[in-house]
Amino acid sequence: MDSSSTRRQATRQKLYEAAVTLIAEQGFSATTVDEIAERAGVAKGTVYYNFKSKTELFEELLRHGVGLLASSLRTAADTTAERGGSKIEALDAMIGAGLVFIDRYPAFTQLYVAELWRTNRAWQSTLLVVRQEAVAVVESVLREAVEGGELSDEIDVPLTAAALVGMVLVAALDWQAFQPERSMDEVHAALSRLLHGRVGGR
Repeated sequence: MDSSSTRRQATRQKLYEAAVTLIAEQGFSATTVDEIAERAGVAKGTVYYNFKSKTELFEELLRHGVGLLASSLRTAADTTAERGGSKIEALDAMIGAGLVFIDRYPAFTQLYVAELWRTNRAWQSTLLVVRQEAVAVVESVLREAVEGGELSDEIDVPLTAAALVGMVLVAALDWQAFQPERSMDEVHAALSRLLHGRVGGR
């Protein structure tokens, strides 16, 4: 990547961080491009140089954030496979990776979960695509677990994958908002017990 591309990526990252924080704080409609530029420490024109509109910025923000989440889940699964771990262990590792992501990007996670419940947004189709990107990573491991005999073939893979992703998202937000005294290891352990007891049948 050349220096101009590197600079542009760095600028976009600053704009993503500014936008997600502001929108999480005060909502999409109340957040202005001027505020995003000011929070990012760039000129207003820089926002429009990188994105055609505030809506496009938000759509790209969703793609960027969920892309990072999907990548972290995939890495957790691949790392488990490389060391010879089971598919259930891979799912457990993905829970841990999801918690690390949410702990690192709490504002994005709050925003993403809130937007999942809205149905009248211009970016609804984008949201559906990026949601599926993260859920598909979990689906693939679940399918492999069923094919390998680790899980029952009666499992509804798409619904179970969505449930696992939702469990991690909601539990992590509850942890951060209402039980911040708990460690990440405690939260992971609780979710791990659910995985092994309710999904793994152990």
